[in-house]
Amino acid sequence: MNKTLIAIGIAIAVIGVFWPWIARLPVGRLPGDIIIDRPGLKVCIPVTTMIVVSVVISVVLWILRKP
Repeated sequence: MNKTLIAIGIAIAVIGVFWPWIARLPVGRLPGDIIIDRPGLKVCIPVTTMIVVSVVISVVLWILRKP
């Protein structure tokens, strides 16, 4: 459990360092993402972004699990 928490902490720190560049990526504004912007209401449903992130995480975990 300790190694997992340390790995998560390091990952958060790395993401924080690279955040200015990560924020420029079009994640959350991909075609297929639903954005409803009305006066007094803004709803963002990132369907395509969730699928892309899920596929990337699955591929990374698959690569790390291979012996």
